[in-house]
Amino acid sequence: MIESAPGPVFVSGETARHVFRWRDAIEALQQAYGRTITPEAAPPRTIARAEKAWLRTLPAIPPAGRYFGAKLMGMCIAAPAPAVEYVIVLFDRSNSRIAAFLDANVITGFRTAATSAAALDRLAPPGPARLAVLGSGLEASMHTRAFASIRPLSEVVIYSTTPPRRTAFAETVTRELDIPARAVTSAREAVHGADVVLAAARSHGEVPILFADWLKPGSIVVSIGSTVPEQREIDVSVVERCDLIVCDALEEVLHETGDMIAASAAGVAVHAKACSLAELMSGAAAERALTATAPMFKSVGGGLQDIIVAELILTKALQAGLATPLPIAFESKH
Repeated sequence: MIESAPGPVFVSGETARHVFRWRDAIEALQQAYGRTITPEAAPPRTIARAEKAWLRTLPAIPPAGRYFGAKLMGMCIAAPAPAVEYVIVLFDRSNSRIAAFLDANVITGFRTAATSAAALDRLAPPGPARLAVLGSGLEASMHTRAFASIRPLSEVVIYSTTPPRRTAFAETVTRELDIPARAVTSAREAVHGADVVLAAARSHGEVPILFADWLKPGSIVVSIGSTVPEQREIDVSVVERCDLIVCDALEEVLHETGDMIAASAAGVAVHAKACSLAELMSGAAAERALTATAPMFKSVGGGLQDIIVAELILTKALQAGLATPLPIAFESKH
C-alpha cells in the first residue's frame, strides 16, 4: 500500500507520460464502469461563463479506489495569449485530505482514448483490424496508441485537412508502433474498407466529416469530436445506420451533442439505439453488443474517467518517487 505523503504532491505532465500504461488504464476503466455508479457519484459537468471567461468542472467519486476529486479547466479569451490549463485535485478517502494536484492536459488525452478503447474492446471481434483515422492531432494519436494496445492493427490510414501533419502522423505510427500507416487525400479514401473508423477531427464550419455510405458493412465507428450542441462531426446518416450507440454519458451524448441533436431533429430514434457504457461493461447490454451489426461508441468525456486514470498515475508516480512534494498545508475544518 502506498503511504500518504506528508502534504499534497504535484504530478507533472512529464511524469504522467512516464508512468502511464494503456492496458492498466483500459482495464481500470472497464472495472469501474462495470460497477454500480450512481448519478450523484458522477454528476454531469458544469460550466460557468462570464465576461469572456469560462470554467468547466468535472467531479467524481469512483465506486472503488483510494481517491476522489475533480478536474478543473478554464480560460479567459480576453487574455493576451489565451490558453486552457487543466488540473485534477485528488482527495484521499483514508484521511479526507487533499492528496495531489495533477497537470491534467495529457491525462485528458489518456483518459479519452483509454475509455474509447475500453468500449471498443467489448464491441470489436478479436483479431487484426484496419483502422481509419480522421484527424491528426493529440486525440488521433492517443486513440491510435490505445487501440493498438487491445487489437493488432493491420494498417492505419489517416486523413486530416493538413497534408504535412497527416504525413508526419503516418510516419510516427509506422516508426513508433511498427504498424503500416499511410496518409491519404480524402476522408472517404481513408474510411474505405476500414474495420474501425475513428472520427477525431471536427470540420471547419461544423460540417460533418463522415457519411454512412462510405462505411463498409460491420464497421465500428468511434466518435469523439462533437461534445456540445454547437459542434458537428458525423453526418445524420451515420447515426441512422447504427443499430447500437454506446454512450459514456448517456443523457449528455443524446441531448447535448450537435450530432445527436441533428439526428433527433431528422427523425432518427437515437434513444432506442442507445445504451450506456456502464450497461456495456456490466453485461446488461451484452446481448445487444453481440448482435449489433453497426455499433458506434460516442464519447463526451467525464469526471469518472479523469479520476480513475489520475489515481493510476498518482499511485505509480508515488511508487517511483516522481511526485513532487509541495511545501504547503491546508487548514482542516472539523
